[in-house]
Amino acid sequence: MEAYKREFIQFLEKAGVLKFGDFTAKSGRKIPYFINAGMIKTGEEIATLGEFYATAYQEKLGKKQAVLYGPAYKGISIAVSAAVALSKNGLNVPFFFNRKEVKDHGEGGVFVGYVPQPGEEVVIVEDVITAGTAIRESMEILSHLEGVKVAATFIMVDRKERGRGEKLAMQEVEEEFGFPVYSVVDVYDIIEYLEENPTNAENVERIKNYLAVNGAKA
Repeated sequence: MEAYKREFIQFLEKAGVLKFGDFTAKSGRKIPYFINAGMIKTGEEIATLGEFYATAYQEKLGKKQAVLYGPAYKGISIAVSAAVALSKNGLNVPFFFNRKEVKDHGEGGVFVGYVPQPGEEVVIVEDVITAGTAIRESMEILSHLEGVKVAATFIMVDRKERGRGEKLAMQEVEEEFGFPVYSVVDVYDIIEYLEENPTNAENVERIKNYLAVNGAKA
């Protein structure tokens, strides 16, 4: 395993973002581990997370001048921290996020921050994709921006699960919307990391059993 992947998983675990147990995903699936960006709660943690996203962005997109979109609520801090980290690396990108409810006073509208203009590209930053539900919600929201194209999505962890059919959720999203989805690590990296310590045997078995049912078959 690459060193940065191990560092990232260790960071997620230490920050309480990666947890093991019994959880329910947004898709409704019962899952044996959970990725929750909402557990990031200190300046140091969010700065570190932003640096990982910035590294992934520049590895995949180079110096592309896109606009970062962070879906409310967890994506907001990710977008802000990634934008700050990218600026320190010499790439000054704007960012924005959505309100859960449209504001009917003041400046109004559903978006906060920079509003992309026709012809500009957006990069979505999310915490995780399970069945693709959250991404489809984001695409519905972004569809109200005329002439704006989504260039890519970045997430913490690829869960390697099937989406609505038998294909990977990430593959379904890519085929449906025409943009790539990148992750810092995937569930098999997490399994490999856990297998380094025999005390994690039960969690490894539960995750493998879950993937046998919910993993992509094609």
